[in-house]
Amino acid sequence: MTPDDLFAAHGDLLDEDRLDEWTDLFTDDCLYLVIPRENVDRGLPLAAIRCESRGYLKDRVVAVRETSMYAPRSQRHVIGAARAQADGTVTASYAVFQTLADEPTKVFSAGRYVARIVDGRFAELRCIYDSTLVDNSIVKPL
Repeated sequence: MTPDDLFAAHGDLLDEDRLDEWTDLFTDDCLYLVIPRENVDRGLPLAAIRCESRGYLKDRVVAVRETSMYAPRSQRHVIGAARAQADGTVTASYAVFQTLADEPTKVFSAGRYVARIVDGRFAELRCIYDSTLVDNSIVKPL
């Protein structure tokens, strides 16, 4: 799978709420972070979501499905073209729009992905969001 195809599958599976299939996009020993840009810029490790393996990702899916309580919503990812970097990572800009019932659609999150891809799957995916303020709690992966 090309990096563009991998990012597109990532967005599509999250948008379609196919979270179990989404975990298959990752290697077993992956790292998935949802972290504010300010923390990345300052070298701080604190992340809103930190999953250190595919098992952690599967636990996150169970938590979203069975224990989290939140208003129904739909999300739509718009992901820019993947670009290879000199350090071997691949980056892409993203925006996530969110719609709650009877409310207008709004931008939920914007930022960039920084990924390390091995054999067509994410070995590492950092979702670096631009704002330190999150309008609502981050329930689902970005």
